[in-house]
Amino acid sequence: MSSATWSIRAVAAEVGELRRAVTRYVAGQSVGDPPISDVRLAVSEAVSNAVIHGYTDTEPGTVTVLVAVDAAAALLTVTVTDDGSGMHPRPDSPGLGLGLPLITTVARTAKISAGPGGLGTRVRMTFGLDCAGALS
Repeated sequence: MSSATWSIRAVAAEVGELRRAVTRYVAGQSVGDPPISDVRLAVSEAVSNAVIHGYTDTEPGTVTVLVAVDAAAALLTVTVTDDGSGMHPRPDSPGLGLGLPLITTVARTAKISAGPGGLGTRVRMTFGLDCAGALS
């Protein structure tokens, strides 16, 4: 199994480069497409959600992405964790509310929970590597 971790300041300007770094890493692990395009979309949505919703009452904190590729299990796991205010209703939401539904559509599994110590939010997603082109 191989893994990599990135941490960024939770601001919109950082999301694109993080998405590209994750995509480069996954491609470098001989992962095909699918699931690369699904991972790219899910990472973008999860990190954007953290940036937009995680720090509404505070200064931007940190968003961390951990990617683990387990070729033996034919599974890729992505965990996005922020240290923001956590999940709560947001009637003034600037988004369309499509991020989490998109993630659950493209990922094999998606679990949303509180972050470490009950702070922030953690989104753990898995993607199968048993599709055509993956690990070729």
